[in-house]
Amino acid sequence: MIDKIKKYYRSMPWESLRDMRTIGMLVFVVIVVLITWSGVKTVQTNYNLQKQVATLQEQNQVQKLENDNLQLENDYYNTNQYLDLSARQEFGLGAPGEKELLVPQSVALANLAAIPASQTTSTKPNIHQSVYERNFEAWMDFFLRRSTISD
Repeated sequence: MIDKIKKYYRSMPWESLRDMRTIGMLVFVVIVVLITWSGVKTVQTNYNLQKQVATLQEQNQVQKLENDNLQLENDYYNTNQYLDLSARQEFGLGAPGEKELLVPQSVALANLAAIPASQTTSTKPNIHQSVYERNFEAWMDFFLRRSTISD
């Protein structure tokens, strides 16, 4: 076994490893590998930074749209139309010349028409509806004489 190792050691071209051209080639290969590795790391870092920039730009755009939406909502709250609607809804006020009719609950309930059970399930108010949708449904119930009293 030792003879095989000695024979292999003698057969290796040790003199070629001491040659300046071989050493220069090895140094050149090491430098190329290091430069390539550095370039790959730089590209990876740039890719990660670009992803972060894109994410932040999207968040910025979403925030800008939310701000614009809030600005439009604030502008609506400053209009006379909103003030009129809120005065009607919150305080029971009306426009000049309008008359309010007060009907006792017993009279209103006495004049209700009987409604089949299939219609009562579809006309129940939805909690997730907006104020305007609920108001529209209430008016439709009134005009179509649908009962809104839950059993």
